Amino acid sequence: MRTITKIAEMRSASDWARTRGRRIGLVPTMGALHDGHLSLVQAARSACQCVVVSIFVNPTQFGPGEDLAKYPRNLERDKELLERENVDVLFAPEVQEVYPAANTTWVNVEGLSDRLDGRSRPGHFRGVATVVAKLFNIVTPDVAFFGQKDAAQLAVIRQMVRDLNFSVEIAAGAIVREPDGLAMSSRNVYLDAQQREQALVLDRSLKEIENMHAAGERCAASLIARGMQEIGAVPAVKVDFLEIVNPDTLEPVESVHGKALVAVAVWIGPTRLIDNVVLQADDDT
Repeated sequence: MRTITKIAEMRSASDWARTRGRRIGLVPTMGALHDGHLSLVQAARSACQCVVVSIFVNPTQFGPGEDLAKYPRNLERDKELLERENVDVLFAPEVQEVYPAANTTWVNVEGLSDRLDGRSRPGHFRGVATVVAKLFNIVTPDVAFFGQKDAAQLAVIRQMVRDLNFSVEIAAGAIVREPDGLAMSSRNVYLDAQQREQALVLDRSLKEIENMHAAGERCAASLIARGMQEIGAVPAVKVDFLEIVNPDTLEPVESVHGKALVAVAVWIGPTRLIDNVVLQADDDT
């Protein structure tokens, strides 16, 4: 595996691969890799002849008081994991390489960026869209792989790709969970044993909503109320949001027909966790 830290070198590597007819797959990450990330790497490996993984803790998507300084970083461990997956290139630039001092241009996907996580974290998706646009321009991938766990991010990026005519396919990987149901996240390391147990309420609440939907309930308010009831049984867990929305526009729906995204975000102590499930009944197809 080749490790690259400079934009010019990364561009040259992509040009080299493309002139040899190799399909380039990009997996953007902030490091602290887990099996969820590695499932995306494996999907890229199966679909592409050149796999690029980026590791960059993007400062512009963190707001004041968020966990930028303490976000888990272990580049050597991440490198070992990526080498085992036969990754071709690790792109791990420094902040000043991605954001020169004179950087004044930003990408803002209006509307979507103010919904779900974007409403709770103002400016977050501006930072996400900007850094992903930069990565697309630097790496020029044929396919980019993102996790379904970050469903709002996925919608924002897909809209950006359409609006700005990026020549890249966006592939979504399924949420990877621990055996007890907790969605894998780099931030899970913040949780102590008690908080880790409390965090299981996210998966339970989504399962309750799924069960109600499978039984025929289509009223979004009723489904949300059931999920809130489940979370409310664990007083230490504070709800940021629990919404049922159109998975493309992130706008709330009143009645669930066709596909609908159930998205939840909670605070457990100082740690914010997210999870989601997509509903679609057989009679809605």
